[in-house]
Amino acid sequence: MGHLLVIESWVGSMSRLLPRAIREEGHEFTFVTRDLHHYLRSTPAGDGTHPLLTARNVITADTNDTGALLARMEGLHTVLGFDGVVSSCDYYLPAVAHTARRLGLPGPAPEAVEAACRKDLTRRVLAEAGVAGPRFAIREGAGEAAAAAREIGYPLVVKPVDLCAGMLVRAVRDERELELACQALAEFPVNARGQDRVPVVLLEELLDGPEVSVETVSYGGTTHVVGVTDKSIGGAPAFIETGHMFPAGVEEVPAAQATETALRAVEALGLDQVVCHTEVKLTSDGPRVVEVNPRPAGNRITELVRHVTGVDLATACVDVALGRVPDLAPRSTGVRSAAIAFLLPGAVGTLTGVEGAEAVRGRPEVLELSLAEPGRAVRAATSNNEYLGHVMTVDTEGGGARANAERLLAELRPGYEPSSAVPA
Repeated sequence: MGHLLVIESWVGSMSRLLPRAIREEGHEFTFVTRDLHHYLRSTPAGDGTHPLLTARNVITADTNDTGALLARMEGLHTVLGFDGVVSSCDYYLPAVAHTARRLGLPGPAPEAVEAACRKDLTRRVLAEAGVAGPRFAIREGAGEAAAAAREIGYPLVVKPVDLCAGMLVRAVRDERELELACQALAEFPVNARGQDRVPVVLLEELLDGPEVSVETVSYGGTTHVVGVTDKSIGGAPAFIETGHMFPAGVEEVPAAQATETALRAVEALGLDQVVCHTEVKLTSDGPRVVEVNPRPAGNRITELVRHVTGVDLATACVDVALGRVPDLAPRSTGVRSAAIAFLLPGAVGTLTGVEGAEAVRGRPEVLELSLAEPGRAVRAATSNNEYLGHVMTVDTEGGGARANAERLLAELRPGYEPSSAVPA
């Protein structure tokens, strides 16, 4: 039995899947956080204690100060004896890697994780290695960005280099929209975890074509491909993930090209002892890397993979953190494809309920139906953070899970009560 050190987490599905994987494998964990209330607030009424707070030990520490955190964890290690360290939250993956190195535990190189978690560093590393991506520029402020934008050409994409879930990622068509996008970034100097943001802007060529993600597990110097997931994007000029399907509904050749590109990206960054979720755009000029995430996929993609292949990427994440060989052998599950579709706000106000939920929940192809509780404040969708719920479906015959999910999602009808107190 191993003892995992878990440093922070997302509050979405992985905050439940990771503790489940730890316990199902017979391990235990100590959870370290700077703000317990961040997780208490995320637990729906009636759900009991958040799974992360059922840890053997729950410890409060300043996880935003890596130097202080390392010293504190080193002291705890002498008493509690950790066998691995892990997190699902991008903002703390570098701290996890540094902690593993300090404590002499398995883990990826901190420099590799830092490069993967910073989109500007990722772009530079991949460009130097010749891994295909969009044309890009890294600038400070709207003035410098405008000059670079003219060289790249409109339309283009404006990105923060250190935020997640599509936050403040925008397509812009001209200099005025570029100025507004840069202003929005400047007005958001601290992320949701209280960390100072890097004040630079990433400009990228707007890529055409569908987007997929390649799910991989790296250990012992070799990267293993688990499969390819596709996704649908909406909410222009934002980039909101509206759904996913596994395996991807794309042809064999582009899927293979995406896989090869992802493997080259993981290798170029020097990532090992890590589960990766690499996003790739299948453009008319070939695959281009969007980003490399050195942690299991979010948005319940890991569950889609598990339902189809039997491979549990949350468990694989635990295994590689402990220095063990993960079980990546696919097995028959009776499911040919699995998909998830997300319910986005259709108005601004307060959610009063969702009609059609019971009929959808009773459908045999539905694995999950999760909906926000009435009374939730609803804002216009500008990132993946505004979902009102999701439906997850399967197809036991072929690749029809996405069509099932989208059809059933259309039967859900959210109701809203207008409220002037909820800004768009």
